[in-house]
Formats: sequence, structure tokens, C-alpha cells
Amino acid sequence: MALIRQIRPGVEWVGAIDWDRRLFDALIPLPKGTSYNSYLVKGSEKTALIDAVDASKAGALLANLKAEKIDYIICQHAEQDHSGTLGRLLEVYPQAKVLATGKCLELLREFGLLPNDRGQEVKDGETISLGDRTLQFIHAPWVHWPDTMLTFLPEERILFTCDFLGSHLATSDLFAADEPTVYSAAKKYYAQIMMPFRQNIRKHLARIGNLQMDIIAPSHGPVYSRPAFILDAYLDWSSDSVKNQVVLPYVSMHGATRIMTDYLVEALIKREIDVKRFDLTSYDAGELAEALVDAATVVIGTPTILAGAHPLALYAAILANALRPKTKFASIIGSYGWGGKMLEQITVALPNLKLQFLDPVVAKGHPREEDFKALDRLADEILAKHRELKIA
Repeated sequence: MALIRQIRPGVEWVGAIDWDRRLFDALIPLPKGTSYNSYLVKGSEKTALIDAVDASKAGALLANLKAEKIDYIICQHAEQDHSGTLGRLLEVYPQAKVLATGKCLELLREFGLLPNDRGQEVKDGETISLGDRTLQFIHAPWVHWPDTMLTFLPEERILFTCDFLGSHLATSDLFAADEPTVYSAAKKYYAQIMMPFRQNIRKHLARIGNLQMDIIAPSHGPVYSRPAFILDAYLDWSSDSVKNQVVLPYVSMHGATRIMTDYLVEALIKREIDVKRFDLTSYDAGELAEALVDAATVVIGTPTILAGAHPLALYAAILANALRPKTKFASIIGSYGWGGKMLEQITVALPNLKLQFLDPVVAKGHPREEDFKALDRLADEILAKHRELKIA
């Protein structure tokens, strides 16, 4: 059954909603599913399809395109959730030419999705005519991959952004009507996919800032009829400013680290510092990533196991290092029995972050009065550091 939704006359959403998908890249939780957005742009002379869908949803896309004539398939990004059905599309539409950046064409061929004679490279700023409509291509490398481009439809003031500015959210809303829900989904998406490339994101935001846009149409999640909503959010998230927040992922084996975590959380709350606490034995990695976007400080809680940090705590450090948040300060709390290298392991696992490490608090066995005093000193130091940044 076809599901075609009009954005503007002659501009249609023809993609697929994936209500049931719960994991992306075998890593990213999708508690609210996702969508694979394809857009059909009809001109007076030619028709272009912007992005395809994941291979699992090929039937939905082909049903939506039934009886259409397609001259161009615009591939904005080679990752398979946008290109998985490309081979099938080229069989159904033998006259269609694939337009993409040179790097994208290279990747599509490496993935076995594009015959050598069906691709055409488009340069940054290049345009093609559909008759009464024009598509302008804007290269946006390292919007998490090196091959990405955006597509601008000036006659309708629509910017198609592929992964950039998107969200993993399955919804019946074509447009972002429920802005609080979309904001949270888009922030998680930014945290897990875009945040490691924050400096590039800022450059691309500046490049598109002067475009006359009425609509932003990403390739995941709902369409934005109010571009300022998502653009302002990205300007905030990608800036260097942090908030008066501490992210505290921890794991406890026999209770000592949990007791220390409980104490530090209360000490921070008393100092009017917002705390995001995560028990690493049962947490959503997307929620942790979202919390890292704004936090000024990260404190990792871990016991010692097999002479080192608990693997779950070490994984949290590795994840934070990979996501590269703008966090300014870090520390470690925990306990040990007979010694180990947990402090060294956690510290070494964070080379990508420009951090100032605050003195750790490590108890020998069950925490005692001096350990609680040390936790109070750590809370005081965090407050002082936040005040230096004028965020507390």
C-alpha cells in the first residue's frame, strides 16, 4: 500500500516509516523507531528522487513511486540506510542517472550498489534544472561521513539535509508538530552521530545560514516547517558553552561505589548542580550520549575488578571519548580491595577530550568518614570550576 505525503505541490515524501526498529549500527538504541525519508521533486521537464531507503523497506519505496518517471536519483550520502535500495531502483528506472559527490560515488561502487556507467559527479554549488525547478548541491563533508551533500530547492525554499539535522523518530506527523518530543530525539541523534564532528557541524551551519529556507527536510525523522527550531538547537549544541551539569555514569559490584555515588549526587544537588546519573548495568546509551552534549563535568564511578576498572565503566569512558563532547572537567570515584590500575585506565581512555582532571576519590574497601569528606571536597571543586565558567 502506498503512503505519499505532500510537502508542497510537486514535492512529496515517498519514504518509509520503520516503527519497529530498535537498534541502529548494532549500537544506537532506537526506542521510538526511525524513518527513511525519500523525497520526490517534480519539475516541468524532469523528476528527481532525493535519497532512497534502507533495503528492508524497498517495497514501501517502490509502492510509493509506482508509475512515476524518474530522471535523477540524488544520493546525498552512501550509508546503506539511504542507499540500500539503490540497485533495485536502477533496475526499475533504467534511464535514471545517480547524482552524488565524487566520494559518494566511490563508496556506492565499493558497496556494490552502483554500476560504473550510472553515476555522475556533481560539484559543490553545481545546479541542475528540472524545468521550472532547480536543484543546487552543497557539499557537506564530515557530517559524520566524508561523502555527504545537501540539496537546495530555491523555488520552494526547501533544504534537503540527509543525516544533518535529522532525528531517529517514527511518527505519523510529516512535520515536527510535537516539538518537545522531536527536540529530545534530535538531540540524541546529534549526540550519537554528529557530536564527534562538532567543529565541522559549526562550519556547515554557517554555510547554510544565509539560505532563504522555509522548510528543512532531513532523511530521518519529521520535516521542519520552522527551520529556526532545529538550527537554533544545533547552534547551541555545537557551541563551546556548557551547562551547570555533571554526568555521573557508575557501576558498583558490592555496594561501596554506589554508596559513594549516592553521597556525591546529594552533595552536588545541595550545591545546586544538576546531576545526570546512570547505572551502567541498566541504562540507555542514547540517554547517556544526550546528557553529555551540555555537561560541564563527567565523573565516572567504578570499583576495581581484575586489577583494573570495571569493563562497563571503561566502556563509558571509551564511549565519551568517541563522542567528543565539549565537557571541560572530569574525575573518578570508586573503591578497591588490594590495588589496581583503574585510575590510569580511565584517564588513558579519554585522549580526545580536552579535560582538566580533578582529584579522584578512591576508597579502600567500604567508604569511611575521610572518603566522604573527600567527596565533599570534590563537590566543592566542581562548583568552583563551574563558577569560573560563570555557569553556576
